[in-house]
Amino acid sequence: MADAAVERETGSTMAGLRAAWPICLGYFPIGLSLGVLAQKSGLAPWQVAAMSLIVFAGGSQFIAVAMLQTKASPPAIVATTFMVNLRHLLMSSSLSLHLGGAGRRFLALFAYGVTDESFAVNIARFGSGNWSRRSALVLNQAANATWFVSTVTGSFCGQFIPAGSFGIDYALTAMFICLLTFQLKNRLFVATALTSATLSVLLYLALPGNAYIIAASCLAATAGFVIKRRLAARGKP
Repeated sequence: MADAAVERETGSTMAGLRAAWPICLGYFPIGLSLGVLAQKSGLAPWQVAAMSLIVFAGGSQFIAVAMLQTKASPPAIVATTFMVNLRHLLMSSSLSLHLGGAGRRFLALFAYGVTDESFAVNIARFGSGNWSRRSALVLNQAANATWFVSTVTGSFCGQFIPAGSFGIDYALTAMFICLLTFQLKNRLFVATALTSATLSVLLYLALPGNAYIIAASCLAATAGFVIKRRLAARGKP
């Protein structure tokens, strides 16, 4: 029994690492880019390391570095990154459906590693029915370690790498586009994505700051949920 349990844990760990490597491969150039930009903004390597360890949110870290370059106040930086990261409430709510019975320590460690990329992979794997909590946790932390190493490496090498070289400033956008395409499984998903995109553009013109991102996501997800329930009531897939 003990050997079987160890074998299952080993298998779950390897499954998590196999699923994590594409994310890690994408994180490394993005992390290097952030490290370079942070170094150009005057941050020391230990400050970059602390930011990646405490915050661990690529988009917010890029925003924070950009705001530091413009001499923005600390409250403004904190408020802005908080608004950008509110989307994690939506992602965590979706993942919580697959983490029933998990202890607080596990949930705290798992929640720390939730990002857009890890969420996209984990939610798809959980949906397939062949994914464990341990595999999901390993994926999260493997991505976390890669991000930490790459950002610190970029901060040390920043003096040798010009900002924007090799197109690494586009890497984050390219990753989001790739993750979106993986989610377009049927017409309902496509319709939800198009609704979210349309609403985000319209709300961008009406709402201040980054609140339009959360509003568009919530409205589009609600619309998709309502449509799915109505289709299910009619017996349609």
